[in-house]
Amino acid sequence: MGQENWTVVTTFVLLGLSPAHEVQLILFFLFLLFYIIVLPGNILIILTVWGDPRLDSPMYFLLANLAFLDICYCSVTPPKMLADFFSRHKTISYRGCIAQIFFLHLLGAAEAFLLLTMAYDRYVAICQPLRYTSTVSRRVCWALVGASWAGGFIHAIILVGLISQLPFCGPNVLDNFFCDVPQVIKLACTDVVLVEILTFSNNGLVILLCFLLLLVSYSLLLLKLWACSPQSQSKVASTCITHMIIVFVMFVPAIYIYCRPFHTVPLEKVVAVLHTVVFPLTNPMIYTLRNKEVKSAMRRMVGRYRSWGRELSK
Repeated sequence: MGQENWTVVTTFVLLGLSPAHEVQLILFFLFLLFYIIVLPGNILIILTVWGDPRLDSPMYFLLANLAFLDICYCSVTPPKMLADFFSRHKTISYRGCIAQIFFLHLLGAAEAFLLLTMAYDRYVAICQPLRYTSTVSRRVCWALVGASWAGGFIHAIILVGLISQLPFCGPNVLDNFFCDVPQVIKLACTDVVLVEILTFSNNGLVILLCFLLLLVSYSLLLLKLWACSPQSQSKVASTCITHMIIVFVMFVPAIYIYCRPFHTVPLEKVVAVLHTVVFPLTNPMIYTLRNKEVKSAMRRMVGRYRSWGRELSK
């Protein structure tokens, strides 16, 4: 096919999670209920950390940033997914599709780098406690958070740069509820072997490198346990378990989706829902439910607001 005969694709059709209307309604109310319950919880974490001076430490500062990142991440694809449950024609413009890919990978990579920062914070706090205050200062935390966003931006802009050079002239149906790299590349009307290799390398480098570094970091912390007192062992083990849960929850679905050859994999939509909707919102909640200080601060903040409400109602 010559380039002069191409019909430029301006919109993509999304097949969604299910063609059955009844199933779509059930999924809509399930996801909406999940958002109503969990999303305010993440906002509460941010307000609690920023409003309680007792949580003025790098660990809680990074936790608040994780909650903010997860809120942003879950604002990329789910809103359109919920709206499409009531739409017969599920479409997205070419620019909207590219924007989805950019922000999805910007925020996803930034979160991966932020988890590395949190692992570094715990490593210094446990293995070098006397140097913790000077090593992980607030200025250093801001720099590390900024570096996480910058790393995510570089990762995402490379992917968008590769995809935006591809011509789309024929099929425009995506068997998914959002635009993502593997499905979009398949629709290009040109040889995409080199682009597949480059995008696969880009995704694989970020995901596997971060995953391996996190595993090494927490393995070192577990080894440190053997030299600690029983009380310290319990505290370090709790920290390691919480962080390892988040690591596996985030990286296992990402590895399943992006670190495989570019072909349809079983349960891809299910894993994509867990990876882009469910798990990101629950990550900060997992940290919070295992953290007594945050839960106590939340109770104090809720108690203050109740007291102010009673005073205003008098």
